[in-house]
Amino acid sequence: MNKLKTGEFYGKHYQKSSFENVIITDTEYTHSKVDWHYHENPYFTYLLQGKLFEANKKESYYLKPGSLLFHNWQDAHYNIKPDEFTRGFHIELNQNWFSNYDIEKIDFEGSIDLKNPLIKNLMNKVFIESKINDSYSHISIEASLIEIFDSVKEKKGKSAKKPIWVNNLQELLFEEDIDYSLKNLSSLLEIHPIHLSREFSRYFGTTLGNYIRLLKLNKAFYLLTSNQFSMTEICYKCGFYDQSHFISNFKSVYKTTPSTVLKQIS
Repeated sequence: MNKLKTGEFYGKHYQKSSFENVIITDTEYTHSKVDWHYHENPYFTYLLQGKLFEANKKESYYLKPGSLLFHNWQDAHYNIKPDEFTRGFHIELNQNWFSNYDIEKIDFEGSIDLKNPLIKNLMNKVFIESKINDSYSHISIEASLIEIFDSVKEKKGKSAKKPIWVNNLQELLFEEDIDYSLKNLSSLLEIHPIHLSREFSRYFGTTLGNYIRLLKLNKAFYLLTSNQFSMTEICYKCGFYDQSHFISNFKSVYKTTPSTVLKQIS
């Protein structure tokens, strides 16, 4: 079985940024199939364009734009790519990084499919900082990564204590063609809207309104990074009222405008 060393991924690298104990690559996948392999260090894969099938010894994933996976170092897997342009963003962390921040790798075994929009929001910030790549980017990237691992560990600790409606609601929120109103969601879940409103942040880490906002922004983010859609098209696809509404929401979360991100990518 092939072992990939630090900073090594199959494909063509558009950008490779090295910070202390962190390597970030922006990669086009060029292989239709990659046989069983594993990586020297733990890493994140954030799929920005295209599709990818990935399987390890326990699970398989059909990845689409916006999918985010974490792989621990011992996780052997293989990949199959359809005949289309596919692009992934990787963040690789060595042992020193985990030691410096007292994060145990054993708490994050195997592969983890990260769907939480709060975590993806943090990954979007890492992406933006990797493109800015100035003297402050390293600090911002590490802060976001620490917060991601804290969120994953906290979620795993709470998973056994959640009522049934929480899992049902999470599945509903990931459906794109649904009325996100409090009235409709509480009706579908057969719980009182006041109870849903009060208890939501306890299990999701933020308010219902902000959670939905981040779901829309995460979708807008990978559409934006693909550089294939106009602002008007992104607004329509993500459910924003108009460009002004989209830009104001984007700026409030990422402290920059979509057009600025586009310039940094190019």
